[in-house]
Amino acid sequence: MSSSDAPVIASPTNSVPVSPSVQFNFENTYARLPDRFFSRLAPTPVAAPRLVKLNVELSRSLGLDPDALASAEGVEILAGNRLAEGAEPLAMAYAGHQFGHFVPQLGDGRANLLGEVIGQDEVRYDIQLKGSGPTPFSRRGDGRAALGPVLREYIVSEAMAALGVPTTRALAAVTTGERVLRERILPGAVLTRVAASHLRVGTFQYFAAQGDIEGTRTLADYAIARHYPDTAQAKQPYRALLDGVIARQAHLIAEWMLLGFVHGVMNTDNTSISGETIDYGPCAFLEVYDPAAVFSSIDHQGRYAYGNQSRAALWNLARLAEALLPVLEQVKGSEEATLISAKEALAAFDPQFEAAYGAGMRRKLGLFTEREGDGALAQDLLQIMAANRADFTLTFRRLCDAAAVPERDKEVRALFADPGVYDSWATGWRRRLEAEPASAQERAAAMRMANPAFIPRNHLVQAALDAAVERQDLQPFEELLDVVTRPYEDRANLERYATPARPEECVSQTFCGT
Repeated sequence: MSSSDAPVIASPTNSVPVSPSVQFNFENTYARLPDRFFSRLAPTPVAAPRLVKLNVELSRSLGLDPDALASAEGVEILAGNRLAEGAEPLAMAYAGHQFGHFVPQLGDGRANLLGEVIGQDEVRYDIQLKGSGPTPFSRRGDGRAALGPVLREYIVSEAMAALGVPTTRALAAVTTGERVLRERILPGAVLTRVAASHLRVGTFQYFAAQGDIEGTRTLADYAIARHYPDTAQAKQPYRALLDGVIARQAHLIAEWMLLGFVHGVMNTDNTSISGETIDYGPCAFLEVYDPAAVFSSIDHQGRYAYGNQSRAALWNLARLAEALLPVLEQVKGSEEATLISAKEALAAFDPQFEAAYGAGMRRKLGLFTEREGDGALAQDLLQIMAANRADFTLTFRRLCDAAAVPERDKEVRALFADPGVYDSWATGWRRRLEAEPASAQERAAAMRMANPAFIPRNHLVQAALDAAVERQDLQPFEELLDVVTRPYEDRANLERYATPARPEECVSQTFCGT
């Protein structure tokens, strides 16, 4: 794409008033970058905004006043009808490979970065509206979001945060009083999303596609300053940046796999430089363990199936390395050495992923030390789970009790079509546990912090969304959110949230919502 193909830069419209009373204390840095990095424009106002949910705990951690955000003026800001003082709204430019096909210009087609705040933890966070109207990147889209996908992202991103996985967060959801057209007419909504940043692999690809080496270098310097400051003093800071992103992605994908999470749309524009889970669209958690599980309605070839996620991540990181090649080159004419360096960086992904995944699996099995054969023990369990259609989350949670009281084995074996295969596996597992120094109770307690009791099961998420969209009933959403944001706690009378879907309840397909 040539520079003449870049989107038109628009100024924030005067029709969106500024609110001086709801304070965000924005301290913006991305808006200081060159204009070709984004398009400046205000959100498009909506007809009748109404607050659906405010994340009070998160707002306080960001130094925001939840009462002010819940006020009429605060809701106007969360809907895009007003701007908070200091906001510099913009739509970010980026490119991306979508299911392997490169699109040189994507960008925020329905999102608006209002600005950045410094949280109580002294970390910088983006505040972004998602579903805030069309932008120069919309590609004929309406720029809006429907209530169902907004609530899905709210539930699943907050569940991921509670599970301890790096992720974007949901600050608020509001309805717009307007309708959006998807497969049918649906109520519109806006999500306020919080992220360490919205830098993506696709952001680097945007400049690489234009041959804009200076833009690539500026973006890399920005990513280093914001996310990898220790690499600034490295002998080769851009190689150190690449190493850092690779390490974070390796650990992130391992955490997904250990929880049975399927992202569903691992395009390069959905791969975060900060190492966060971003862009919850056709995502889902496994019930029956199946490495080939695909939930996305558009992933017909299984490119982003559960078991393919580490390979997909490495493929995406290779695209990042390609985009960085011009700035990785230290001496003009050293292309071969630069390629060797990039390949060395990428070669570190698999060992780091395997180490993180292996350590996590030992925690799930109650193993405090590492011994030869641990990996095979874990894989043997997964194989018999797959063959016997055992529920992923429930199997590991019940193992916590079986680790403390062998008589509780009966609750685990009941999950297997052929309980005998579990018995055979458990014999080797108990023999391995005997070599561990921890007591049975210590082991079970540690395992309960690695194996959640509750995940956002697909049928429960869908039931909550249906109630909200079809009947304007938010009670199922509130109840499910309460359960999944305390995932490791044993709580009475919540059995239905831990129970796999009945055949007639199964949700086998999920959708992007765009």
